[in-house]
Parts: sequence; C-alpha cells; structure tokens
Amino acid sequence: MLFAEVADASADIASASARRAKTDRLAALLSRIAAEGDARLVSVTASWLSGELPQRQIGVGWAALRSLPPPAPTPTLTVAEVDERFTRIGAVSGKGSRVARAELVLDLFSSASGIEQTFLRRLLSGELRQGALAGVMSDAVAEAAGIPAAEVRRAAMLAGALPAVAAAALTAGRPALAEFRLRPGRPVGPMLAQTATGVDDALRRLGGTAVLETKLDGARVQIHRAGTAVSVFTRSLDDVTARLPEVVAATLALPATDLIADAEAIALRPDGRPHRFQVTAARFGRKHPGDLEPLSVFFFDLLHLDGRDLLDLPARDRLAALDTLVPATQRVGRVVTADAAAAQQFLDRTLAAGHEGVMAKSPSAPYEAGRRGAGWLKVKPVHTLDLVVLAVEWGSGRRTGTLSNIHLGARDPATGGFVMLGKTFKGMTDAMLKWQTARFTELADGPTDEYVVKLRPEQVVEIAFDGVQSSSRYPGGMALRFARVVRYRDDKSPAEADTVGTVRMLHERDS
Repeated sequence: MLFAEVADASADIASASARRAKTDRLAALLSRIAAEGDARLVSVTASWLSGELPQRQIGVGWAALRSLPPPAPTPTLTVAEVDERFTRIGAVSGKGSRVARAELVLDLFSSASGIEQTFLRRLLSGELRQGALAGVMSDAVAEAAGIPAAEVRRAAMLAGALPAVAAAALTAGRPALAEFRLRPGRPVGPMLAQTATGVDDALRRLGGTAVLETKLDGARVQIHRAGTAVSVFTRSLDDVTARLPEVVAATLALPATDLIADAEAIALRPDGRPHRFQVTAARFGRKHPGDLEPLSVFFFDLLHLDGRDLLDLPARDRLAALDTLVPATQRVGRVVTADAAAAQQFLDRTLAAGHEGVMAKSPSAPYEAGRRGAGWLKVKPVHTLDLVVLAVEWGSGRRTGTLSNIHLGARDPATGGFVMLGKTFKGMTDAMLKWQTARFTELADGPTDEYVVKLRPEQVVEIAFDGVQSSSRYPGGMALRFARVVRYRDDKSPAEADTVGTVRMLHERDS
C-alpha cells in the first residue's frame, strides 16, 4: 500500500468532527491494508494513526524538521518502506550519528509528496492530533474485522498495545484474540485516574467510602515476575529492568512464583522524605545506576498471582491478596474511610510528608487496564503562578498556522527583567489559540516568520503546574513541572506577575 493512502486517511480523519465518520474512514483503510495479508503493515498503520511509532523513539525532534526539502511531485513511498526507514533512522548511533540521522531524515522527506510530508512532520513531532486514539481505533478495528468492540478492547487491554490486536484481528480473525491473555513478562496498559477537586468530592463520586492511598512523587512501574525472571516496565510500557536492580531484588524476595503488580519507585532521603522528582527520574534515564541515589519500591496493586488473574476482582480483594504477599514496609500508605474529616487528615499528613497527594479508589472497582476509570481519582493541590509570555512558537499539525507553544517568565525585581522557567502548549482550547495568535502577532518584537517569535513582555498568563525542579536549560536554574495554561490575565500587568523569588521558594520547598 502507498504511504500516501495513510496520509490521505489521516487528513480525512482530522477534518471529520463526528466519531462515526472517523471510525468508518479508519475501518475502510484498515480493511484495505488487511487485504494485503501483512500483519506487520496493519500494526504499523494502527500505530501511526494513533500518533505513535512502533519504534518508539528514533531520535528525530523539531530541530531536524525545521528545514525540509521541497516535496516530491508524486507519491511513491510505501507503508513498508517508510516503516523500514524509521527503523534505520532509529538504529543510527555513535560518533557522527546526528549528521547521519539528519541525512536519512532529509532523504525520507525528499521522497515524500506534500501531504506525506505533512503527515510525517506531525507524526515525528508528536503532534498528530486527529481523534484516532484508543477508543476510536478500537471501534474501527472491530468494524473492519467484524468482531464485537468489547472483545477488541479487552484484548487490547491485556496486550498493552492496540496495534498488535489490530493485526491479529484483521489477519487471523476473532479466534486470534483469545491469545491475548494476562501473561507475566508482557506489559499491560496501566489503569489511569481521573481528577477530583478534593477528598469530599472523591468520597461523593465513589459512593461514600474510598480506599485512600499515598500518592508518592516517584515513578510508576509495572512489575512482572515469571519464576526467577523479573521485568520492570514504565507507565508507557518501556522496559527498564536493567536500570532498577533494587526493584528486581525486592520482587524476587516476595513469596511468589509468578506475579504482575503495580508499584511506585522513588528515591527517599534518610529521613524518609522524598528526594526531588528529578533524582528519581535520573535513574530511568541512565542505563546503569552507577553512583545515583538508590530507589525504594512501594506496591499498590496486584493484577496476577501464581497463575490466577486478579484484575477483574474488586479492589478490596486485590488489596487483600497484596497485603498477604507484600510486607507493610513495601506497600503505599493506605486507609479505608467514609469520613471526610479522616480523609482530609490523611491528605494533610501525606502532603506534610512531602508527597504529591492521595489516590481515592472505589473498594469495588475492577482494574480497568489501559483506561482512565471512574474508580480511581487523584487528589492533589494545584499550584498556580501568574507569569509573563516572553516568546511563542509556531504550531504544527492541527495547530499549523497558530502561535502555540509559549515561553514563560517570572519577574526579576533586581534587574527589571524576566527569568524564563520553561514552555508549554498544554491547556489551550481552539478559541484560546485563535485569540493568542492575534494577540501575540500584535506583541511581536521582531519578525513573525521565524519558528520562535519574540514578544514584548506584556501579556500575563495564569499557569498551573505540579512543582518546580532544577534545570540547567534555563538561566534561573529552575523549570516548572507539567505546566499548563489556566487563563490569560488581562486584568494584570507584567509588574503584577509573580517574582523569581516566589518561584525559588517553591523550588526550595520541593527540594
């Protein structure tokens, strides 16, 4: 199949507003690919149209996509050829790899037509936003294969990845879905949480009684054990086993033969308080621990134990099995309560200990792998700062033609200037993008045809964030974690923006 057919389908899906139209267009494309009989091509296409690469990361970022060659006059690339080129690009390493990788990217784009270049740029930049995510893709696979959607979703949940299920369903039919079972060693899509405004809200939404757990400021891991073999996966299902020997050792010490468990890995200080999140994250970014801080592991859910699947059981039963298996010192803190005052006290104690907040869970909820289930709610304080927009970047993909990613600065009373704390494009609605494109065009302090448009520091924006971390990237040595736009503050002048001193105090508190 020509790669242009996938690019065309992506454009059609992006322009369709109705879920039914998206599903039908996807199903038609998947059926055409499946007719060629190549399961790999089905899996690759399903990945691409969900905004992901089967190869995960191939070392291509925005810097490599800023200057592209003219498009090819006619489409000649095939799906298989593009997939093979991605693999080749990702395999480049060692001295001179940046230049070699850039040459391969240039060669790929030189072979691509206009619509193919657009799709490639959006896919590689991570900004493919067209609604063809898990729910729509699951329905499309079900429609194309003639299989009930519930069976496709269940198989995808157990496989931890929909593309593999799409390939099986469309090339081998309904019986092939039975092969997707919970197996130690094969990662499962993690259950995710919705957000509650507070413990009162959480108790109300969970029917009055909740399991409250400490929400550690660490890194979530999924742990698999099959005999003496242990595998550890991140939330995004990347294998990090070799990087976390403490987690492997703690798992092998448990009285079990086979298991799949949810846990949190975290670097703790001698007094038991958490190190800054970056200290934990550093362990995931290095292939070997070296002299970095050791990690502790705390288990909070159990999906499989010695041949028995537990994920369909209510939470209370899974936790009972967990308590029997794992020592209390290696489980996250937990209380079960229907009392709002007791719930608030638990949250207050958790925050005072330096952790993020609490998870509130329904005692009767099953484990909804791969879904943001209503049975899990996260409760944590939201921090906000009023900052000044210093510059903005032109968007891509669905945001092409709009000024999108904003550069954030805190006021520095000592110099009268501003100190940059990071960037964000999160939290922006379509209406906000339209407004800020017009507004920032007015505030441009230089040419607007550059990728980064410098602005006069006049616009104040309210930013929510999860914490302040150390950063060598910015002159203040700090950056906001998970920054997102709340609203623009036209009622405030830059002189009323928060100072770098305020940010530094927050940073010291998070240290």
